[in-house]
This record gives sequence, C-alpha cells and structure tokens, in this order.
Amino acid sequence: MTVTLHEIAHTRTGDKGDTSNISLIAYRSEDYAVLVREVTAEKVEAWFAHLRDASAGPVRRYEMPQLQALNFVLPGLLRGGVTRSLALDAHGKCLGAALLRMEVRR
Repeated sequence: MTVTLHEIAHTRTGDKGDTSNISLIAYRSEDYAVLVREVTAEKVEAWFAHLRDASAGPVRRYEMPQLQALNFVLPGLLRGGVTRSLALDAHGKCLGAALLRMEVRR
C-alpha cells in the first residue's frame, strides 16, 4: 500500500544560513518503522535536488527513536540563506509541506 507522508507524519523545520533542517515525526509509533525504512537521506536529497546546491554537501539523516522522528539536514537548500534568497517561500514550513507530498510504501 502506498501513502503520502502527510498521512502518517508531520514536520517541524528550521534554518541556519543556507542550511535547512526538516524533522519528520510519525503520528503513530508503528509508522516510525515505515519512516526509517522508506525515507532515506538519498531519497530526500533526490526529492529536493532541483532546489539544492549539491556542492554544499550531502543530506544527512539523524534517527530519533524516542521521539519517533527523523531529522534531515539539507545544506545548500536555501541558496545563500533566508535573508539573501529571492525564493522567500522556499524555506521553513513550505519545505516541510513539500516533503510530506512524498509517497512511501506502508
């Protein structure tokens, strides 16, 4: 069965310089295993490839099982930082919402 991430998780986001981080938090404990299995750093990197400056480094994933969450650090996603970017909606909540459109196998 395929679902979009917004059906099984929500996000929290932050930024510092040109780096954004997106935490993906499962609604239910049984769906945390789906996130760990399906939402890899490579998939998130590919998902945002059209927005990122890949020369800034790879996407990193951190697992937080106590919170049933994954945290992704995406360097180069904000293209110089929120205050310098002309794409003012390409950060924070918009990036979290974009990730929630990804489909995964449940």
